[in-house]
Amino acid sequence: MVAELGHFTLILGFIIALFVMIVPLVGAYKRWPGWMRFAEPGSNALFLLTATSFGALTYSFLVSDFSVKLVWLNSHTAKPLLYKITGVWGNHEGSMLLWVLILTLFGAMATWFGNGLPPTLKARILAVQASITAAFMAFVLFTSNPFLRLDPAPLNGKDLNPLLQDPGLAFHPPFLYLGYVGLSMAFSFAVAALIEGRVDAAWGRWVRPWTLAAWVFLTVGIGLGSWWAYYELGWGGFWFWDPVENASFMPWLLAVALLHSAIVVEKRESLKSWTILLAIIAFSFSLLGAFITRSGIITSVHAFATDPERGVFLLLIMGVFTGGALVLYAARAGAMEAKGVFSMVSRESALVMNNILLAVSAFVVFIGTLWPLFSEMFFDRKLSVGAPWFNASFTPLMILLGLILPLGAMLPWKRGKLSRVAVQLRFAFVFAVAVGALFWAIQADRSALGPVGLFLGAWLIAGAGVDLFSRGRKGEKLSRVMRLPRADWGKAVAHAGLGVTMAGIAGLLAWQQEDIRVLQDGESFDIAGYTLRLNGVEQVQGPNYISTMGDVTLSKGGSEIATLQPEKRVYPVAGMPTTEAAIDIGFFRDVYVVVGDPQEGGGWAFRTYYKPLANWIWGGAILMALGGALSLSDRRYRVAAGARRTAPVEGVPAE
Repeated sequence: MVAELGHFTLILGFIIALFVMIVPLVGAYKRWPGWMRFAEPGSNALFLLTATSFGALTYSFLVSDFSVKLVWLNSHTAKPLLYKITGVWGNHEGSMLLWVLILTLFGAMATWFGNGLPPTLKARILAVQASITAAFMAFVLFTSNPFLRLDPAPLNGKDLNPLLQDPGLAFHPPFLYLGYVGLSMAFSFAVAALIEGRVDAAWGRWVRPWTLAAWVFLTVGIGLGSWWAYYELGWGGFWFWDPVENASFMPWLLAVALLHSAIVVEKRESLKSWTILLAIIAFSFSLLGAFITRSGIITSVHAFATDPERGVFLLLIMGVFTGGALVLYAARAGAMEAKGVFSMVSRESALVMNNILLAVSAFVVFIGTLWPLFSEMFFDRKLSVGAPWFNASFTPLMILLGLILPLGAMLPWKRGKLSRVAVQLRFAFVFAVAVGALFWAIQADRSALGPVGLFLGAWLIAGAGVDLFSRGRKGEKLSRVMRLPRADWGKAVAHAGLGVTMAGIAGLLAWQQEDIRVLQDGESFDIAGYTLRLNGVEQVQGPNYISTMGDVTLSKGGSEIATLQPEKRVYPVAGMPTTEAAIDIGFFRDVYVVVGDPQEGGGWAFRTYYKPLANWIWGGAILMALGGALSLSDRRYRVAAGARRTAPVEGVPAE
C-alpha cells in the first residue's frame, strides 16, 4: 500500500506541475496577480508530494519489501542499514526520483527565499522550473517507474552493486544531484529574464546565490566521487577522465564561469548576453550528463545500463529545453545590450579571460568525451581518447587560469594599472618562485610538472592572502581584514583551495612511486624510504561479504608507523568482488597498499603506492566548497536586490 501511495503522489505531482507550468505564465502575461500567486502554493505542493513519493520508496527499502521490483533488484535483508537507504538512489529509477525531488526542492526554495523578486519574474521562474519538473516526472512515470510490483514477492533480494556499498558512494550522488539539478534554477532565471525581455544588475545579483549553491554541492559531489575512486577501486588514481566523470566536470567548469560573469552583470551591467548563454548551456550540460549516464551509449563503471528508449526520452527533454531557450535567447538579443564599458586592463577584462579559459576547457572535455562516439557514428571508426590526450589539452588552460587569477582578482573595475597590481603581488610571486625552485632542486629527476604545479599552488594561495590583506588600511589592516564581508573571505578561501588542489595533483602525478610484487608471509620490502612487512593473510567474514584480508606493518627508520589491512571482498549474493585499499594517510603523503590474488608458487600479489600530496587534492576541494559556503552565508545574498535600473524594452509591458 505504501508503494501505491508513492506512485499516486507522483502522478498527482505531475498533474500539479502542468498547472504550475501554465497558470503563472498566463498570469504574468496578463498581469493577473491571483494567477501569478498560484506559482507559490503550487511549487510547495509539488515538493511535498514528491517528498512523500520518495519517502514511500525509502520506506520500501528500509523494510525490505521485495514485492517492489526495485527493492528486489537492489537490496537484501543482510545488507547494512546505511546501504539499504542508499539503495534508494543506487539505481536508475530511484536516482531519477531523487532528481525530481531536488527539482521540486529548488522550486520550493525559490518561494521561501524569493520574497524580493518582482511578482512577474518570480511567477515565470517558478513556471519554468515546474516545466522542467513536469518533463522529468513524465520520464519517471512513463519509462522509469520505481513502484512496479512483483507477484508473488521473492523471499530475498539481489543486493546492491557491491561497488556502491561504501560511505563515499552513499553521499556522492545526492550532493552531485544537488549540483546538477541546482543549475536548473540558473536556467529558470535566465529563461524567465528572456521572457520578460530584461537583464540587469538586479538579475545578476539574484541569480548568483542559486548558482553558487549549485556549484558548492557539485564541488562536494565531484570531490566525494574522486575520493571514492581513489580508495575503493584499487587502481590508486583520483581521476580517470571517465565519460561520466567528465559529464559532471563540464557543468562544474561552466558554473564557475557563470558565477564570475554574473558578478560583471551585477557590478557593471556588462556580459549580459554571455551570462544568459552560460546559464542555459551549464544546465544543458547537466542534462547531457543524465543522457550519457542513462542512455547506454557509453560504458562506464558509473553508468546505469538502460535501454535506448530512455535515452531518446532524455534526448528529447534536452532538445526541447536547450533548443527552446536558445531560440528565445536569439529572439531577445536586443534586450541584453551591455551598458558598462571597460579598458583592456580591468577586472572585467580579467573575468572575460577567466570565462574564455573555462569555456574552452569545458569544450575540450566535451570533445574528448564524445569524440569516440561521433567517430563510430559518422566515420565507422572505433577510437579511444584517454588520459594523455586530456592531460595534454586541459593542463595548459589551467596553467594560464592559475597565472592570471591573482592578478585579475586585485584589478579595479573599469580601468586599472597592471604595474600597480604587480607591485602589490611581488612578494607573493617571489614566494611562489622560491617554492617552485626548491622542489626543482630537491626532486630526484628533472620533471617540470611538480615544480610548476607547486609554483601555481603557492601563487594562488599567496595571491589570495595578499588580496585579503590589501583591503585593510594602514595601521588597522588586521582588524579591518577580520571585519571584511564573508563573501570576500569566501572568494579568498575558494581561490586558495584551487591552489591547494593544483599543488596536490602536480605533486602526486610527478612524484608518486609504484611497487608490484609477490610477498610471502614475513617478507618485507622498501618504497620511498618506508618499509612494509607482510605478517599474513586471512579470511574474514563480513556482514554480507567474505574478505581476504592482509596484515601489513608499515615502518620507517625502524619505528612502526601503522598496521595496514588491505582487503579483497567477495559479495556472495551479487557474486562480485571488490578491492578495499589500505591507506596510511599523512599530510604530505599516502602509503597505499592493495592485496591481490594468491600465486601458484605461494605468496600473494601486492601493489603498493607512495603518493605525495594526495590528500591536498580533496583538501583543496573542501576549501573551495567552504569558500563557496562562506560567500553564500554573506548577509548581502539574503537581502533583496535593489530596484531595477533599466527601462523596459520596447514592446514589452512595463511592471
